[in-house]
Formats: sequence, structure tokens, C-alpha cells
Amino acid sequence: MNIRDLAVHVDYRDRCRKGLEVAMGLAERCQAHLTGLYVDSVPIAPEMMAMSTAPVLLETIFEEQQERAASARGIFDSMTQHSGLNTSFRRSEGPMFNALNQLARYSDLLVLTQEGDGTAGPVLGGFADYAVMDCGRPVLVVPFVGASVPVDGTALVAWSGTRESARAANDALALLALAKRVQVVVIEPADTDLSDAPLPGAALCEHLARHDINAEAKLIAGSDVNAGDLLLSHAADVDANLIVMGAYGHSRLRQVVLGGMTRHMLAHATVPVLMSH
Repeated sequence: MNIRDLAVHVDYRDRCRKGLEVAMGLAERCQAHLTGLYVDSVPIAPEMMAMSTAPVLLETIFEEQQERAASARGIFDSMTQHSGLNTSFRRSEGPMFNALNQLARYSDLLVLTQEGDGTAGPVLGGFADYAVMDCGRPVLVVPFVGASVPVDGTALVAWSGTRESARAANDALALLALAKRVQVVVIEPADTDLSDAPLPGAALCEHLARHDINAEAKLIAGSDVNAGDLLLSHAADVDANLIVMGAYGHSRLRQVVLGGMTRHMLAHATVPVLMSH
């Protein structure tokens, strides 16, 4: 997939600058159009509407909406106006996740800034959680502390042989082609005997080679450590600046109840993560 149309979620908080910085770098590298997406979404309870002060409250809410939208637009314009990029800005109203997902469908890739503080991010019901599941596009989650543009470095493809991981690998082809080094990483359970098994991930490396992407397979033996932590630790060891993975191989609720790699990566990722479902 060639990336020609990038979308990035922006809001009135400075945190969104981290994702916007990465999105701008990608747009420049891929010669893509960059669209900033902003959504007005303020829930209004029926009981509020029935209050005698409802008109005053509604006016206050409207003013806050206008201020926040202006702040978001100001951040986007100030960062992109001298960049030389082709840009546009879209503002929509409605339920946050529905509106954001609808806007994202007119793009090749959606860039979001990670929520939370890296220790206990609001994963279930968060932007990335819903976007990955529902927008129909790959989503690049940028750490809230910021990150380098995920090209010209080492990219890791977390491979499990599932539909989701296959979709993610295909969605990431354009970025993988820009990487200097690509590793297909397979994390095997600790009790698996691999002495006579073929190298996991080798078939995907062959497939990537047919797209002129030179990849190597890397097997990481599982342990009592969370698979997400193992992957992030390996990413740090090889100085990776991109992780590609499928999202929610099990139901979202099951992952939240039992834990899961998608949930862990959304909350704790330290490098940009491209997810597809």
C-alpha cells in the first residue's frame, strides 16, 4: 500500500503535537497529503436540557467548543504552515469515536497520539482502541512522549500467523520498504520445543523479499514475562523505531479481562506502533 493520504487526530491539548510531528515527517517522506482531524463531542444529558439554566449551560458549552476547536486548528496551522506539505483540516461533530472513524476512512493511515501516561492508559474505550477496531484503516500510535519518524531505521513485524498480523504486515509494506532493517519477530511460548521446527517467520520473510524488502526472522523464546514487554525490550535492544502488529486477535473484552498484547502495547509502547485489525 502506497501512503498518499495521511490523517492525524488533533485536539486542543499540546500532547497531540507528538503525533502531529510524526505525521508531518511521514507525509514529507511519503509525499503524502496530510489532513488534521478534529471532532467536537460534548455529551448533553437529558436532565441538563430540562433544567431552567439549560440555555446558559448550552451557551457555555458552545463557547468552550469554539475555543477548543480554534486551539486545535491553531496547533495544526502553526506546525504545518511553513512545512511545504499539502494539508487540509476537517472538523466534525457527533459522538467522538464514530466521527473520528468516519473521517479516518478517507485516508491511507491514521496517526494518533498514545493516551495515558505509559503506566495505565485508558485503553478500553480510548481513541486508539476504537479506531483500530472500527475505522477500517491501519492506525499508527505514537508514544505520548514523542518519537522519531518511523522510517530509515529498524522495523519489527510481530508475527503470529493470524489474520490480523497478516493484515498489519501488508498495510505496513510502504513503511517497511523505507526501513534500513526489518525483523520478523515471533514470540514462542516458553514450553515449546523448537529443536526440529522450521524457523518461524521465514515464510513471511520470503513474501517480503518479493516486495524488495530484505527481512530477517527473529525467534524470541517466551517466558513468564508479558509478551508485550518482551517485544518492547527487544525493540530497545535493536534500537527499533517502528513495530508492526495485528490487533485484537481475540475479542476486545477478552483481552481487557485476561490481559493481552494489544492492550499492553496501546498503554506502554515506547516506539510508534502500526496496528491493523
